[in-house]
Amino acid sequence: MSLYGYPVLYALFVWWFSTGLIVYLDNLPQRTFRWSMLGGTVVFAISLYRLGATANDTSVTAAYGAFTYGVLAWGWQEMSFFMGVITGPRKTACDDRCGGWLHFWHGVQTCLYHELTILATAVAIVALTWGAPNQVGTWTFMVLWVMRQSAKLNVFLGVRNLSQEFLPPHLAYLTSFLTCKPMNLLFPISISGSTVILLLMLQRAGAADTGFQAAGLTFAAAMLALAIVEHWFLVLPLPFAELWTWVLKLRGTAKPDLPDLPAEAALQTGECKHHRPLAGGRGAEEPQLKAYKPRVVTAPA
Repeated sequence: MSLYGYPVLYALFVWWFSTGLIVYLDNLPQRTFRWSMLGGTVVFAISLYRLGATANDTSVTAAYGAFTYGVLAWGWQEMSFFMGVITGPRKTACDDRCGGWLHFWHGVQTCLYHELTILATAVAIVALTWGAPNQVGTWTFMVLWVMRQSAKLNVFLGVRNLSQEFLPPHLAYLTSFLTCKPMNLLFPISISGSTVILLLMLQRAGAADTGFQAAGLTFAAAMLALAIVEHWFLVLPLPFAELWTWVLKLRGTAKPDLPDLPAEAALQTGECKHHRPLAGGRGAEEPQLKAYKPRVVTAPA
């Protein structure tokens, strides 16, 4: 149990809690962002330092630490984007008539600086741990990066569950780059490829020679497995967003009262099942924002 079970449970808790915490902080009033980013940046810097400092430590404790530092380094990327601090040159919605590669390029423009920041962080982590035996933090960050890229592409190309109610109002324009349809052609490739890699990871974890190797590979495999589950969240007609309704309660936002429409009916009426586009700001302190609707595609993937 301690060799494989505890890392899985720890990864599961970190995934659930860190996701909720980032969503909560990103949905606070914008006057709090400077303090959240200040604290987050300090944690980010400490995480990078500790990744380098523990790179040659092959104890099980060091595996737990490196995993945690990798997640924290990734969390800073997510927080800075959803707070609108590091996004991209485009901060407006895309016109409904826009399509094809132009629409894709407009989507890239909304997060270009964010993607470049992730790339720079990845290079820094690789440099800090280069040639060292403790690569757990590097594996963790890379898994999160690759799978998030896959999720972004799938949401852009079209999935059933968009979870746009978790977007903060200042990023409401991003919903114009979301597409609502049962599935897209990339989704099976994403799931199949990541599942094969997961099985290989599990095989190597089971054949590990030391507790450090077993824990490290288990952490990486657990994060990949959770990312695969998150991909399934995108297409299955179930209210998976309920896992984080505590965030909506903490931020003082009532859970949207959504009609329980059949999946196809919801798609045909322009609403994704269990989800609606954002309907404005958080209160009198901020201006009301225009609500944007995701694109709806009723044809089969």
